[in-house]
Amino acid sequence: MHIGEVATRTELSLRSLRHWEEVGLLRPSGRTDGGFRLYTEADVDKILVIRRMKPLGFSIEEMKAVMSDLEALDDPAAADDVRAAARLRLAEVQEDASQRRLRLVRQLEMADEFIGLLEQRRA
Repeated sequence: MHIGEVATRTELSLRSLRHWEEVGLLRPSGRTDGGFRLYTEADVDKILVIRRMKPLGFSIEEMKAVMSDLEALDDPAAADDVRAAARLRLAEVQEDASQRRLRLVRQLEMADEFIGLLEQRRA
């Protein structure tokens, strides 16, 4: 599928998808003879993983590492020690993501309190 369809399906801008390619976070599976990017369902799945990391504040480098570890787990030819190391790193990332999520929940609670305060003052 072309980049426009991928952008629509993932609710991302063309600019974001192109940027992720430029920084090495994402690579389309192919190109047409005319040079247009072509994406597979597997590419879309990867994009959705990246999209889920973004609100948690992961850096490009952190996202690259996660994607590399996920690829290692999905690669049946990967050595057992490579897969084991990837699992360990992903467990650490999972814990980090949980902590980041908790911080976001606290921020949302504070935002809700602020909105409630404004509603009370305006009444």
